[in-house]
Amino acid sequence: MKLSQSIKPISYLKQNTAEAVREVSESHNPMIITQNGEAKAVLVDISEYEQTQETLALLKMLAQSKASYLNGDHKSAKEAFSDIRKQIKARNS
Repeated sequence: MKLSQSIKPISYLKQNTAEAVREVSESHNPMIITQNGEAKAVLVDISEYEQTQETLALLKMLAQSKASYLNGDHKSAKEAFSDIRKQIKARNS
């Protein structure tokens, strides 16, 4: 993907909205929209956007897990399974 080929002025988007959406949808490449020569927005395919959001959510969970671990907020696998067994026994009682 060459970003230089997907940079379009806002006037292009105004005049060719359907074509821009089709192009982004088919290529799955983002289109950078400029205003007064400065990048202002990005037009992306919805599936690419959703995938990016899922990836960011996973990265956030990893960062939170790492922070919890570094703060000492974790258990050994043995302790975790022991707690699960206790919860199962309590439910079955």
